Amino acid sequence: MEMCNPPHPGEIIREFCIDALELTVKDAAKALGVKPKTLSSLLNARARVSPEMALRLSKVFGRTPEGWLKLQLQFDLGRAEKKVDLSGLKRLEWA
Repeated sequence: MEMCNPPHPGEIIREFCIDALELTVKDAAKALGVKPKTLSSLLNARARVSPEMALRLSKVFGRTPEGWLKLQLQFDLGRAEKKVDLSGLKRLEWA
């Protein structure tokens, strides 16, 4: 099952949360209770959505924490599919 090229969650946060609400990174970081540098790293795809950040994003912007983590998982799987060579592997059959 190919994940194609899902966006990094930071892109989604920037477009649909921060830009949509016309917030600065500093204001969004303050609302999330994190340093602007922490949020900037996430927005610029240098950091991942952690469970802690997922809880914060859920409280401030909505969506479930699981939803935020699922975005990160989809991004990670999409990148892995491009890097990992599975051609030499085959499924084991159960007796």
